[in-house]
Amino acid sequence: MKRIAVLPAVAAILIAFAWAQGPTQFHAGFNLFSKQQDIQLGQENAAQVRKQMKVIHDAFLTEYVTRVGNRLVGSREAQESGFPFTFEVVADPSINAFALPGGPMFINTGLLKAVDNEAQLAGVVGHEMSHVILRHGTNQASKSKLIELPAVLGSQVAGGSLLGQLTQLGIGLGANSVLLKFSRSAESQADLMGSHLMAEAGYNPMEMARFFEKLNTQGGGRSIQFFSDHPNPDNREHAIEQEVQRLPQQDYRFQTGQFQQMKQLVARIKEPKPKQPAPAQPQDQQGQQQQDQSQQPQQR
Repeated sequence: MKRIAVLPAVAAILIAFAWAQGPTQFHAGFNLFSKQQDIQLGQENAAQVRKQMKVIHDAFLTEYVTRVGNRLVGSREAQESGFPFTFEVVADPSINAFALPGGPMFINTGLLKAVDNEAQLAGVVGHEMSHVILRHGTNQASKSKLIELPAVLGSQVAGGSLLGQLTQLGIGLGANSVLLKFSRSAESQADLMGSHLMAEAGYNPMEMARFFEKLNTQGGGRSIQFFSDHPNPDNREHAIEQEVQRLPQQDYRFQTGQFQQMKQLVARIKEPKPKQPAPAQPQDQQGQQQQDQSQQPQQR
């Protein structure tokens, strides 16, 4: 009986110790790009995405995801980044979202249909925003093209296209793009920083962990693209739970009050069918096919 009585006291001590340590501090890694170049690259790529994907021009949906996103943008870490975040909905059945360097974010209708509550949506958005804040995309590009990049970035003419120059180096939105495909370490950082953004915004950070766990238990369905380039870190839910204990106690009750209306609206949107794998091509046609595919955005 005495041993049982001691357990709550030990738990309280551990929680108090976590609070004393405070939230984990993160800093962007090595990067050859300036922040302004992150922004330019993201805006140029976003223009390509809008040409290649079906953007939903619905005033309510756009206002809704922007309201949720801006609630997260108001957090300290997002404000300190200085990046101009934007939020758009695209018609795609896959459970996914992706954010480009500098702040443009695209949210699939498949994700909006899959989330069980607004905090889960905020969790995915906060996770993606954290990749931008920590500059994971251009950090990876810098490491992968360490020799070639300095000359390209240093010779860039003001007003000229950065995307065109980088595409020649293989840095774009094609399959396996280094701008959108992250390591487990980067995913863990985005989880924990995302929990900071959520907590400040009044969303329960544990809902992010619950949603990722939900996707994980659903297995490898073709509609779940999130884990294809977001490798699932070990003990993800436990790590987020520990980080939440480091955060100041808050009342996680914020809601826009528009979640159910969003769900009803997005349920009526018709999405394009997933593309079927192309049939095998003769050797002389494969090169052109690969070149065409390299111009398509790799969704996240």
